[in-house]
Amino acid sequence: MNDHGNLKDFMEETRTLVKDWVETTVNIQKLKLVKIGSKIAGNLVWMIILLFLFSLFIIFLGVTAGYWLSELTGSYVKGFGIVTGIILLKIILLFLFRKKLFIEPVMRKMIRAVIDEPDTK
Repeated sequence: MNDHGNLKDFMEETRTLVKDWVETTVNIQKLKLVKIGSKIAGNLVWMIILLFLFSLFIIFLGVTAGYWLSELTGSYVKGFGIVTGIILLKIILLFLFRKKLFIEPVMRKMIRAVIDEPDTK
């Protein structure tokens, strides 16, 4: 009877320990997901801010180039038309190379954020 009692106590302790281990493991995985999600969200916010600032830079650069070319050509229509043509050419090139320039790098960065996390055991 004594052996049976010890086995019963052992099984109950083991069940409690396994339950605690599973809960801890689940919590660790949740925290890893939160860390990865927050890292991706932070990078996304940074990219949006960078895109906004870059857009402002391009706008002012285009206006400056438009006025400069207008002075060289003697016509606002020709100067700003040339700048518009250059911007349109850039948009077409970005559209054609969007996969190589934007989609694949973002996918690699997201995959790296998920895979490169060191396991804490």
